[in-house]
Amino acid sequence: MKIKSHQINMTWWGQELQLDCGVCNPINIRDPLLIKAFARDLVKAIDMVAYGDPVVVHFGTEDKMGYTLVQLIETSNITAHFSEDTGSAFINVFSCKRFDKMVVREVVKNYFEPEVILMNMVDRVVPNL
Repeated sequence: MKIKSHQINMTWWGQELQLDCGVCNPINIRDPLLIKAFARDLVKAIDMVAYGDPVVVHFGTEDKMGYTLVQLIETSNITAHFSEDTGSAFINVFSCKRFDKMVVREVVKNYFEPEVILMNMVDRVVPNL
């Protein structure tokens, strides 16, 4: 069997920030109006343009119960899930327009008051042969 080898060219497309937040304020992660305000303020803080209103829905079972946020932006999306059982928040910001991850971190801290924040920034690329 012969294996073909290809040179893959990659074009930068965007960036995705993942935040895992622990020991959040339990009242704040259960407040749908506050979660919507967070989305609106974050969009402004990172200089994005919202495409429609934020969608916040409460669902899940047992230890996965909590609110989920989806905010479309002209350059992609902001999503989050808030776990009531663990007091955690899992937030993603993906955009093909650059943004400052530290600004995102500050907005998250101001709204949800996590004691721990782990951040991971990933470049998204278009792979080409």
